[in-house]
Amino acid sequence: MPVQGHAEEFRSPGSAGNAAVGVLLSHGFTGSPTSMRPFAEHLAAEGYGVAVPRLPGHGTSWREMNRTGWPDWYAVLDDELARLRREHDQVFVAGLSMGGCLALRLAEQHGTDISGLVLINPSVMTDDRRLAVLPVLSRIVPSFPGISNDIKKPGVDEGAYDRMPLRALQSLSQLWKLTKADLAKVTQPVLMFRSTVDHVVEPSSGRTVLASISSRDVTEILLEDSYHVATLDNDAPRIFAGSAAFIRRLSGVRQVGADA
Repeated sequence: MPVQGHAEEFRSPGSAGNAAVGVLLSHGFTGSPTSMRPFAEHLAAEGYGVAVPRLPGHGTSWREMNRTGWPDWYAVLDDELARLRREHDQVFVAGLSMGGCLALRLAEQHGTDISGLVLINPSVMTDDRRLAVLPVLSRIVPSFPGISNDIKKPGVDEGAYDRMPLRALQSLSQLWKLTKADLAKVTQPVLMFRSTVDHVVEPSSGRTVLASISSRDVTEILLEDSYHVATLDNDAPRIFAGSAAFIRRLSGVRQVGADA
């Protein structure tokens, strides 16, 4: 199926002496690389190797997404991580929303192959009790109205679907269960950005992550001027600069243009 024009993947090999570090970024549920592209471009300008793959079923149509599930999405990131590990000495993983959940799953499975995690409004659960009927409902109803464009900044469009594919959502709930159960396996340094007003992911997700991981190097930064898709919102510069500083600190690689 043709990929929508805004949903193209982004990759940069790295430059200026920082190519020893690679960063894998994952977009969220029903979204596309659009939501992570400015973030990726900022990191690429720092000289890091960067990859933002398009997860299967995303950036095409919600009907196609209903034919995919979390193992498909995870497999793409797993393959991309393996490639980055071959090409770079250190690899960091960043994810928005469901992308944060997938980043945590990668960390649970790959341990020290991942040097650190950047999580932006990660989702690992929901408080919405209506999802209890999702296993049955998803077999009857193909979609619900979407939850895209939860962005405070006027005039910004993340390019996500306007429908919520319920079979894919059921698969996401299975990913939540697996990831949440194994959060204690996460030992990597973690930088979490969390919007104080988020109409998509409840605060319980972020609290659960922080309470359950085994990481000793953990920083949470609250975003007061952004909604869910914070990478395209008013606080995006804080996310980009803070993430770059986090990677520099852990990798020991200087900022591009810094004095030797």
